[in-house]
Amino acid sequence: MRTLFLIRHAKSSWGDASLPDRERPLQERGERDAAKMSKRLSRRHVKPDLIVSSPAVRAIATARVIAEGLDYELERIVVDDGIYAATADALLEVIEGLADTLECVMLVGHNPEITELAHRFASDIMHMPTCAIAEFAFDTRRWSGIGRAKPVRAAFDAPKVSPT
Repeated sequence: MRTLFLIRHAKSSWGDASLPDRERPLQERGERDAAKMSKRLSRRHVKPDLIVSSPAVRAIATARVIAEGLDYELERIVVDDGIYAATADALLEVIEGLADTLECVMLVGHNPEITELAHRFASDIMHMPTCAIAEFAFDTRRWSGIGRAKPVRAAFDAPKVSPT
């Protein structure tokens, strides 16, 4: 079984127009939302084997907040330049290149590609708002070929969704 979490970074700040896009930080709401979502994952006893993040400041900050809430060591977060300004196909390449020893992986990235990839796995996911999390479980032993696999379970959560 392989479990994949696609996470859109939390709400970022547009307060400093001089900052390049990659350097935009989280705004206060983004910090709160990431902590809320991390708490929801923790209550479900989610334990990622790997967290991979875009190099954008807002994505790394989101990954860090989630990692802290899951007792995942911050220095183990992998920053992958290929996730920033990528396509859904490029994200899939990153996922399909994962080591088969990993069972649970979180990928923190950006729209529109996070929504596009989530929609490929679950057609009812039409939009991933900031800090949304899509979870997919695949009955397979390998990450390669996951793009052609149908998940056995799919779930969606977002800060403005009432927890069940």
